[in-house]
Amino acid sequence: MKSLLVVLGVLAVIVLTVMAGYNGLVSGNQAVEGQWAQVQNVYQRRADLIPNLVKTVEGAADFEKSTLTEITEARASIGKVQVNNAPSDPAQFEAFEKAQGALGGALSRLLVVAERYPDLKANAGFLALQSQLEGTENRIAVERGRFNEVVQSYNTKIKSIPAVFYAAALGFKERPYFQAKPGSEEPPKVDFKFGGSAAPKQP
Repeated sequence: MKSLLVVLGVLAVIVLTVMAGYNGLVSGNQAVEGQWAQVQNVYQRRADLIPNLVKTVEGAADFEKSTLTEITEARASIGKVQVNNAPSDPAQFEAFEKAQGALGGALSRLLVVAERYPDLKANAGFLALQSQLEGTENRIAVERGRFNEVVQSYNTKIKSIPAVFYAAALGFKERPYFQAKPGSEEPPKVDFKFGGSAAPKQP
């Protein structure tokens, strides 16, 4: 009888431990999903600014059409990478990050080129959009950082004892992180050769 009670006691401890661990994994998973929604929110804010930005820039005489085309195409490519939930597949995550990175790069080049157009630099609408875009880029960096923090916490949980023994069986998989672009530690090189028409000379 005592042996049976001991066995039942051990089983009860194991069950309670697994239940507590499972609840912790669910909580961590929800934190990842919640932060992913915030990341998507700020990326969507950037995408929503683009039509007005492009419309404003198109009004500048002889503005490089190739730059605008690049932004339009990059924005369209984002719609092809639908990631509603925080991905556990590194390839899917990489595709999302690559599409967003292409749009970010195109926008950066547009702002560099815009510096060569006095009319744009004096356009209140363009300056307001530029300010909003810069603020959005800062928000993106913040939300990506927070996402990596919650992912680190979640990944630590599923790799820790006792969750490491049952997390995968219960469907909890490791999540990928946002990565810094290769060479991001180096200062950016400014290249004004965009393949479009030459910009007007400043007076």
